[in-house]
Amino acid sequence: MALTAAQQTDVRRYAGYPIISPDPDFADPAVVKVPGQFRTLSYWLNNLSPEQETVLTTVYLTKLETLEAAIPAMSDNLDTNAAGTWQANPLEMPQRIALFNKVRRDMCSFIGVDPGPGLGSGGMSIVRS
Repeated sequence: MALTAAQQTDVRRYAGYPIISPDPDFADPAVVKVPGQFRTLSYWLNNLSPEQETVLTTVYLTKLETLEAAIPAMSDNLDTNAAGTWQANPLEMPQRIALFNKVRRDMCSFIGVDPGPGLGSGGMSIVRS
């Protein structure tokens, strides 16, 4: 059983990498560090063990799909500041995004790839001028 093209695209997207160029001379920026060697993310995803694939699809992809869908669904409550005793959580959106990005980084760690440019390191950068 191999990951579908859609699942591989989702892994790249969640990991913060752009789509793969159809140009064969294009260097894939997503590299998995395997002891003693480097492999592209595409190669790695095409050669996962069944156990690795199961973890990737059931633990990460399913959870990330749910977390991602919950962020725009919050727009249903953007117009409500208070309803009866219910009060909107002003930190809900940043908390949901932070959780989504944490699981994305956890998936990157599981695969062995650094977060891509669309995800970033997740740390804080201090720039001195």
